[in-house]
This record gives sequence, structure tokens and C-alpha cells, in this order.
Amino acid sequence: MSLKTNQDKIVKQSVMGRVHHPVLTPQKVYRVGSDGGARFTPAHGAITYDIEIGDSCMGLVGDHIEPGVSSKNADDIENRAYTHLSCIGNVAEVVTGRAAGDKGFVTGTHGGIDHVMIWFSQETLNKMVCDDKILVKGYGQGLALVDYPQVKIMSIDPELFGKLNIREENGKLVVPVAAVIPAYLMGSGLGAMEVFGSDYDIMTRDPEAYEKFHLGKLRFGDLVYIQDHQCFHGPDYLRGSGTVGVIIHGDSHLAGHGPGVTPIMTCRESILVPEVCDTANIAFYLGTKRP
Repeated sequence: MSLKTNQDKIVKQSVMGRVHHPVLTPQKVYRVGSDGGARFTPAHGAITYDIEIGDSCMGLVGDHIEPGVSSKNADDIENRAYTHLSCIGNVAEVVTGRAAGDKGFVTGTHGGIDHVMIWFSQETLNKMVCDDKILVKGYGQGLALVDYPQVKIMSIDPELFGKLNIREENGKLVVPVAAVIPAYLMGSGLGAMEVFGSDYDIMTRDPEAYEKFHLGKLRFGDLVYIQDHQCFHGPDYLRGSGTVGVIIHGDSHLAGHGPGVTPIMTCRESILVPEVCDTANIAFYLGTKRP
């Protein structure tokens, strides 16, 4: 039985960005990791040809790698609307250049650099260039569960939300996830006042926790459950609460950083119940990969 939502009341609006060229300042050629090592590798931005949702986000020779296309609006105020109204699973269409008319899906939003990441086919990626414009049909903010007002939904397309295989059991919502993350592993992004259009990071530098929670198996697009964290007005520790999010960028050597999670569901009560499942990844739900 599908969950009853207010989808028929949700408004769909156009927002636009462009393929964002990587940026590099003289002060940040090297990134100094928590181990003191200085590294120069690819990072966020650009068209990333060989990494997509469903692929491992760990062990890459890169920092905060974003899969597929990284996009941004050149106007700061318009970009805030672009990142906040673009929801995971929204349809995106290239509107300029050789790939005009080709379509893909939003796969996440990355705070700090303020990017919207988009999946396109390999054929489309090979036709695209930096500064190509992309139209996103922003759709999903304000989505709510009629029978579970305690649960807040955010940053996910209603059609994709309906494919997450969430089921009701004894007043709880059982959510398939690829991993369960304890609150103490959450790092960069804490202290933010809201999480729309943003993310916060799983810290991965502790070897024992890395093995215990199978962090090496994390993939771009994985759904994960964060224990004892609620994200109604920014991420915050609250025992018994829980948040479900999507892995949107890759690992990092920087202190306090790691794979980024864009929250899509949160609850202050113990209503969300994680069920670990290897296929809990948006690549499978959107049909870009097969289980």
C-alpha cells in the first residue's frame, strides 16, 4: 500500500543552472588532510565522465568528487533558489549546445560549493561543455505524509519518493537503506540552520568505525539512515530521532569531512526504522543501473 501524500498540491517550477567549471585559487592548490598530508587531486565541479550514481564513492583519487554534471547559477540569489528548489529525482534538460533536448535527473545538492549534481547518459556527457545551460523542473519541496505529520520530507521528487519501497508496520515507517550511520560520525555541515539545497558529511577517518559500519561500501546515490539526528531546522543530535538521506558526493581526506548526505526524510520521534538493503540506491530506482 502506498503512503498517502499531498503530491496533488505540490507546485512545479523551472529553475536554471549551467555546467560549472572547476575552480582553483592559489591558496587552495593543495588540500591538507587530517593526517597532515598535502594533496593535489580533482575535486568538485565540471563534467565527471567516469563516475556516476551507483558507483563507489570511496577510495577515489579525488576530494568531494561529484558524479555526472556539477551545475550552478551564476547569480548568487538565483543559485540559492536553484539549489533549494531542485530535488533529487527531478527531471533536468540541457537547453543549449550540442546536447540541447537531452534529459537527465538531479542526484543531489552540495552545500558550500552550492552545486546541483545531475545524471546524464554517457552519450549526453560527451556532447556537453562547461557553461551549457540546464533547466530543472523543481518539484518536491513541501511534500508531506498525510498520516505521519511528525515526519518531514524534503528535497526529493514525489515520483522518486514513491519508489523507495517504504512500508508501514505497527505505526512505524520501514525505510530500505544501504547503511546505518551513528550520530557521532556526522561532521562538516553541523551548525547549519537548514538543509534544503545542502548536505552534511560522514567522517571516515577512524579505522575502527570505517570497518564496523562498512563505510568502504558506500556508493553515490545510496540511501543511508543517520541515527539520533533530526534535520527540521538544520542537523541536530536528538536521541531516538532519525534522518534518511542520499549520498551525493565522494569521500575526503579533510578533517571533519567525508561522503556528503542530502537529507530527504527526518523525524524527531522513533518512527523511521532502517532496513539494510543492497539495492537502496537511487540509481536502481531511477533505472540508470540494474541491481
